[in-house]
Order: sequence, then C-alpha cells, then structure tokens
Amino acid sequence: MERRDLLRAFGAATALALLPHDAVAAWARVATGLRPSNGLSDAQLALVGAVADTIIPRTDTPSATDVDVPAFVNVVVAENYSDDERAAFLSGLDAIEAEAKKSGAALIDLAPAARAGVIEGLESANDRRADPNRTYWRLKGLIVHGYFTSEPVMKNVLKFEVMPGKFDGAAPMPQKTAHVEGGHAHG
Repeated sequence: MERRDLLRAFGAATALALLPHDAVAAWARVATGLRPSNGLSDAQLALVGAVADTIIPRTDTPSATDVDVPAFVNVVVAENYSDDERAAFLSGLDAIEAEAKKSGAALIDLAPAARAGVIEGLESANDRRADPNRTYWRLKGLIVHGYFTSEPVMKNVLKFEVMPGKFDGAAPMPQKTAHVEGGHAHG
C-alpha cells in the first residue's frame, strides 16, 4: 500500500471521528482569512507547509498546502494550545528546522528528495518523546487531520456528503383524508 493510499484510508476512517466540531470551527476561522495574533510566524508557516507538502504532495489529489493546511495548523496551535503547549510546539518547529539545516539548508530551501530525507529521518527515529521527533509527530497528526477534514478533500477526494441526498425544503407532503364516522371526523 502506498503512503497516499494509507493516508486516504486513515483519513476516511477518522476524519469525522477526531474532534469534528473542533475541526469545523478551525476551518471556519481559516475561512475568515484572519491570522491569529499569537500564531505562527511566516517562517514557521513556511516550514509547516514544507513538511505538509512532503507528507501529502500534490498528485491527482490536492497537496496539503493546496487546501490550506498550514493555516489550519496555525489556528489550532494558536487557539487550542495552552501557552506552555504552544511554546513547546514552536520550540519543536525550531528543532525540526535545525535538523533540516544539518542537510545544508532550511527545509523549505531543500530539494524535494533532500526534504523527504529529513522527514524520513524524523519518521524513523526511535525516541518520539524528544524533540524534534515529538513535535514532528504532533505536527503530522495536525496535518493529516486538517487535510482530511478540509472541505475540498472531504467533497472531492473522500466523496463525503454532510447531508447525503438532495434537500428539498418544498417537498410535497401527503395529505391525510378525514374519515367521517357517525358525524365525527377521524384523521
């Protein structure tokens, strides 16, 4: 099974099971176009985008950045993380960037193959409790969750309909006919 197929299967099974209300609220905030004041910097958003597009690149389906996953991650981190969690996450992003720079450049400036090598290194690390690995796995969860709960992916990739079928608010209702018995109408 290819990574894309595995992600699609995971996403289909869990897109609505994992905090659907929170995901809808986060996507609604993304749709406003307003960036959270205590969110990620431009450089951090670029790093998140580079990681996201390495995990979920554009193929016959949109990439993670095509559906605005970095903005989703930004809203979740800014609005749902405590100050301590947010500080730890941002520090972890710095650790991911430092790991990438061991390959010669910032993650966003690396060639796709080198970028994939950095991500594979994070994926295969034995200790997921220490940074940069801890933040990478947290970020990957946000990326996958954001991707599969985004409207374009739910509608066009997963073919998920929030309200299956057609809604017709003016559908005709069958009329009950009154049955008259002994001068009294019964319905």
